[in-house]
Amino acid sequence: MPDPKVTLLDGGSLVIDGSQVHWHHDLGNEVRFPVYSVLVQIDGGPNILFDTGFDLDHVNEVLPFEKPEQTPEQTIPAQLARCGLTPEDIDIVINSHFHFDHVGGNKYLTNAQILVHKDELRHALVPEPFERLGYSDLSFHFDKSKYKFISGEYQVVPGVTLIETPGHTVAHYSMLVEMGDSPAMLFAGDAAYTYKALDAEVIGGFHLDPAACVDSLRKLSYVGRTRGAEIYPSHEMEPWLKWKKAPEYYGG
Repeated sequence: MPDPKVTLLDGGSLVIDGSQVHWHHDLGNEVRFPVYSVLVQIDGGPNILFDTGFDLDHVNEVLPFEKPEQTPEQTIPAQLARCGLTPEDIDIVINSHFHFDHVGGNKYLTNAQILVHKDELRHALVPEPFERLGYSDLSFHFDKSKYKFISGEYQVVPGVTLIETPGHTVAHYSMLVEMGDSPAMLFAGDAAYTYKALDAEVIGGFHLDPAACVDSLRKLSYVGRTRGAEIYPSHEMEPWLKWKKAPEYYGG
């Protein structure tokens, strides 16, 4: 098993109501949450980026109520520079889904192939009415030749596996990175905003299919238990503050 180097890239933060973090819980409690990307590097293999954060100008224009905070140092180019890379060095982009806070940096990654489930792309381009703000940033859709359509469980390279976790969106993906002698890392994406979501099976307030959301939470817990993986939720500030961030890394 290769020993990948995994680096968390800080993309700033946004604000939503607590009831959107945990559906029907914490109403009226404003929550600031982190937005991050995951860089996976394997010797002799491609440079992989999972999620690309939000574009500050887009959020200020379309979703200013989410109170974006993002310094120039928290953009994708600046974060990659902390790892000794340029945007052109990224070979593969995996967006867990195409909501605005997971695709905002795609526009910089002009050399990368984008792994995408065609159902997710269809929803992004022709969203349901309640999905329109989520899918409001279409800057990722700049070169159709870059897409590689996938479905089901998909091995990107040995040790990096995508796992379908739908519900939040129609074809959401989480990413499992197996780490040689260290515990595997399971990046939940928005299938699990927080550890409370996993422990109590409380889904996020924004979703396409709530029953599928619960199934995906259970799948994440099962994969974590059976594959010896530590789970990394997408949008919880307290653990995020304790995790290593670029230029520090895990594994390697």
